[in-house]
Amino acid sequence: MEAGNSSKKSPGGHGENNLFHVIHKVPYGDGPYGRAKHAQLIQKDPEAAIVLFWKAINAGDRVDSALKDMAVVMKQVDRTEEAIEAIKSFRGRCSKQAQESLDNILIDLYKKCGKVEEQIELLKQRLRLIYQGEVFNGKPTKTARSHGKKFQVSVKQETSRILGNMGWAYMQKSNYLAAEVIFQKAQMIDPDANKACNLVQCFIKLARYDQARSVLNDVLRGTLPGSEDPKIKKRTEELLQELETLRSVLPPMINIPEALNLDEDFFAGIEKLMSEWSPMKSKRLPIFEEISSFRDQLAC
Repeated sequence: MEAGNSSKKSPGGHGENNLFHVIHKVPYGDGPYGRAKHAQLIQKDPEAAIVLFWKAINAGDRVDSALKDMAVVMKQVDRTEEAIEAIKSFRGRCSKQAQESLDNILIDLYKKCGKVEEQIELLKQRLRLIYQGEVFNGKPTKTARSHGKKFQVSVKQETSRILGNMGWAYMQKSNYLAAEVIFQKAQMIDPDANKACNLVQCFIKLARYDQARSVLNDVLRGTLPGSEDPKIKKRTEELLQELETLRSVLPPMINIPEALNLDEDFFAGIEKLMSEWSPMKSKRLPIFEEISSFRDQLAC
């Protein structure tokens, strides 16, 4: 049960007032949280909603929801830094069940304001929880919602999603070799067309055009989930055009020693996790052989 839930449902379930709450997804009660949601969803007044969410948190009124909703509204009105500080300051008042959602919101906030290092560190923390069996509160799946529809997410899918976000973060640091390794791992766990396109972008930046074309062909053949998405199709066409243009010019200079900046212990944890999912496979995955090959070249 969520901490500090002072809002109470109105008696009965068939009145006009109850129907209003159901249609507009506004909670019952006249506490600060209920008024905050009314300001957010009915009045469309984000600034007033933020003030009321603050009051709800301080009053202990549905603190889990109040903090998450306030951070989301702050992000919408470009108060991202404040939202980050709010989560850091008040997440200690929230239940254990709310921490995962708060982490996901925090990752999005870090992404929006360009805090790449903080984003990577938090993603690593999320993966460590998976290693420790603490993700989804110890359950093998969780119920997620997207565009009003509920669906089940497995631990494997969550691991791949987190790795995909981490790979994107390394791309923002122009560390394309690290990003490539991470995307490869993510695709081994739960492949999709979006991560494939990100992997192609890494290969292009590393002037590995044959590998880029091979992955692009998988997307073009429609063999990966998400290949039929119009946005993915458009991006695939753009990457194909970029690839064909670059094939006719000299490859870019790549600083391999600088790019090879990987947390070996951390990636060993991913390898261990994957070996538990696929015990019949080799304990040492091909991508790590590739890392060793780069290291041997540098040692020469």
